[in-house]
Amino acid sequence: MDRTERFYKIQTLLRQRRSVTMRQLCEALEVSRATVCRDLDYLRDRLGVPVNWDSASRSYRLEGFEGQVDGHELPGVWFSEREIHALLTIIELMSQLEPEGLLSPRIAPFRERLEQLLEQGTGSAVEALNRIRIIPMGQRQVSSDHFQLIAHGLLKRRRLHIAYYGRQSDVIVSRDISPQRLVYYRDNWYLDAYCHLREGLRSFSIDAIRLANLLQEQCVDLNEAEVSNFFESSYGIFNGPSRQVARLKFSPFRARWVARERWHPEQVSTVMPDGSYVLDVPYGQDWELIQDILKQGADVEVLAPDGLRGKVADAIRSMASLYDGVS
Repeated sequence: MDRTERFYKIQTLLRQRRSVTMRQLCEALEVSRATVCRDLDYLRDRLGVPVNWDSASRSYRLEGFEGQVDGHELPGVWFSEREIHALLTIIELMSQLEPEGLLSPRIAPFRERLEQLLEQGTGSAVEALNRIRIIPMGQRQVSSDHFQLIAHGLLKRRRLHIAYYGRQSDVIVSRDISPQRLVYYRDNWYLDAYCHLREGLRSFSIDAIRLANLLQEQCVDLNEAEVSNFFESSYGIFNGPSRQVARLKFSPFRARWVARERWHPEQVSTVMPDGSYVLDVPYGQDWELIQDILKQGADVEVLAPDGLRGKVADAIRSMASLYDGVS
């Protein structure tokens, strides 16, 4: 039994019996009196658990404990080593995804407590975190100030005035928006919002926001179902409601991967006798879908619709023209 498990056991005994003798602790934990004393000292001095010696009953008890201490649950000493590993993994993931450490200062005390628990058990927190690698690909830098202001406006339900750089048009446009939700998609942050300039829902890449100010006006609140239907009914996040269905045929080789991927919640797939894989995906605008089709190289063919097939063929011919004369 490692130290973390002993902490859990001590807490359970004290909750169940309200008072526990040293002999009962030694027998339950199967350790020496000296080890129990060290564990109790650590719980009291390092984790703030109010374990006190009651001289009248010659036993240990939780001071003021009647299911809770000071209106709060006891500190997280009940986590097993496996649970601590899982929580540290989640925290490490969050630290990699958030822009410039927005959440890190707020979760630092919790992380420190978990690391202390793990260091005192059989595992090492440093060793555990060294074994975790999260590598975002194509992550664009986001201004921490913009992110915090946007998050504040989103949660306080206030409108925002932004200057937004449109990459396709190469133009910066000022507009007022009512933020609806933050989305982390393909290693980048986006803001789904109602655009008062365009009078409709739009998705804004946060890294393309050049200026952001919080306004006094309250947000236009849209039904969650309406927002989800607009942004999630078709392939990708930039498309709006689905209007067509793309039929894609993947080679038997590529099918080993794609057959386990979820391209869309309403996708329909068929495994063909030769091992190839046919995937039907609803989409609205085709820009993002075309990019992902091209990534598959010669391992995918667009079967339908004809318009999408033609656009992919045009893109392939344009790419091939860059390499004319290459043998």
